[in-house]
Amino acid sequence: MRNTDRICENIGVNEDGILLFAGQNAADLANQYGTPLFLMDEDRIRDRMQTYAKGMKDAFGDYGHVLYASKAASFKRIYELAAEEGIGVDVVSCGEIATAYRAGFPMEKTCFHSNNKTDEDIRYAMECGVGVFVVDNCEELFAIEEIAREKGIVQPILLRITPGIDPHTYAAVNTGMVDSKFGSAIETGQAEQITKLTLTFSNIKLQGFHCHVGSQVFDSDVYLQSAEVMIAFIADMYEKLGFVTEKLDLGGGYGVRYTADDPQIDIAANIRQVGQTVKDLVARHNIPMPHIYMEPGRSIVADAGMTLYTMGSLKRIPGYKNYVSVDGGMTDNPRYILYGSRYTLLPATQMLAERTMVCDVVGRCCESGDVIQENVMMPDTLMRGDLIACLTTGAYNYSMASNYNRIPRPPVVMLKNGTSYVAVKRETLEDITRLDV
Repeated sequence: MRNTDRICENIGVNEDGILLFAGQNAADLANQYGTPLFLMDEDRIRDRMQTYAKGMKDAFGDYGHVLYASKAASFKRIYELAAEEGIGVDVVSCGEIATAYRAGFPMEKTCFHSNNKTDEDIRYAMECGVGVFVVDNCEELFAIEEIAREKGIVQPILLRITPGIDPHTYAAVNTGMVDSKFGSAIETGQAEQITKLTLTFSNIKLQGFHCHVGSQVFDSDVYLQSAEVMIAFIADMYEKLGFVTEKLDLGGGYGVRYTADDPQIDIAANIRQVGQTVKDLVARHNIPMPHIYMEPGRSIVADAGMTLYTMGSLKRIPGYKNYVSVDGGMTDNPRYILYGSRYTLLPATQMLAERTMVCDVVGRCCESGDVIQENVMMPDTLMRGDLIACLTTGAYNYSMASNYNRIPRPPVVMLKNGTSYVAVKRETLEDITRLDV
């Protein structure tokens, strides 16, 4: 197996040249469950959850907390795993709330995001017992106050604050700049204004603040910058308004390796660095220590996932390009056409063959943009029926999957200690037409 294939330790190859994932034979799994097929390594997911939970505990003691950002991969089994590992979750829609609720997740440990919650969203979240709302704007504040008064409750919230930091990630996942669609900016004075307003409400309990600067971050620099800005703001609100911040949510987790070019990261060491910086800043500003939250999503599930495809054709255009077509595509992985996201693709049933052919791996949709990855090295001996594996697809692949071209979505199969089980069933043609009237 090439060194460039080893982007995660749960990848291997057997003596027959068959790809192994979480120690299990990819060809056997494809034969059992069919393709396209989302595979998820449960042991890896648990390990990542434990890494974050222990890292936050070591860095902050009882003041450190983890929320799994479930937009990365949302289905009932994920919430069951989070509950079993003792971490919280953040949710961004009624669909995610309903999934967590029906999975039996303790709803007091949920945190509800979104920059445009409808009145129906707010009512449903309250009825399900969502623990904390992350509030984006004044209109949402007024709606929460009114609905909480109707229900006779006091709703805990965090205010989403924009710290004005550029994390140098994809523009589409950069959320910390002043001109972001999310939150209230400190620089413009709007963060202070919305804090003052919130403190006037009787059916809202302001617990603190939330910020999020972006995704696919490989070191702690942006978290250190965020902490410095946010703790200075917290101190300012303490001095001006007498408001004691109970909670500070620093947002998402760290980046993951999609290719061998991406760096490896020591999550625990980075969290320790953030912890020391936060403690120093709190002491410098002479304010009470808030509870600190992080919201990893991608780095918990991404490299726990793999997608298996069956090759249908190899189209050679002499002097131009080669196309390897598979039985999935943009319907199960739209991230390349959305973000230009890089992936590692492997010939899962020809791992020992020499890779001499440059090709584009494309999907089955009637769409010229249906590309999973360009300029992939594959064996020239690929044949119809061979398996192609796309690595690190545990985050934002199942979540963003669609029925474009009326194509059913693949199942999600969990791998655990040498066994496998279905967590999400494969969609059928009956499912595709079930809501038609």
